[in-house]
Amino acid sequence: MELKFLTFHLGREVFAINIMKVERVKEYEKTTRMPNIADYVEGIINLMGEIIPIINLRKKFMLEDFDNKEKTKVIVVKLENGKKVGFLVDDVREVLTVTEDVIDEPPAHVAGMANAKFISGVIKLPNEMILTLEVDSLLTSEEKVALANLS
Repeated sequence: MELKFLTFHLGREVFAINIMKVERVKEYEKTTRMPNIADYVEGIINLMGEIIPIINLRKKFMLEDFDNKEKTKVIVVKLENGKKVGFLVDDVREVLTVTEDVIDEPPAHVAGMANAKFISGVIKLPNEMILTLEVDSLLTSEEKVALANLS
């Protein structure tokens, strides 16, 4: 069976999200910062009348922050609870179509790490490996509740 993923850059690494979770990709937009919220939450934007929280994936993954946010992209995804959230990433690369046989489970020692539970697999390509992210596991239930209260 073929699967489609949206691939994107975060620093020097390439990650992928199942295309079925992606609502849209948009250019960076200045956010309205909210007080007393986790530092990886950039703020909120108004997307066609809907308030969308924006998550800085570099900060969420404990990487160095973006040099220039004006050059970033926002991937808007729909969570299992129906809420939408935007992920701030360096750049969107492509839609990648692969078969299940090139996707491995994450290594056991990575899958067992609390901060890596959102890694659902590894796409093995001839020249690179791409980590697939489970969108609904990127945020804890407490974080989802907090973000739902923003919108």
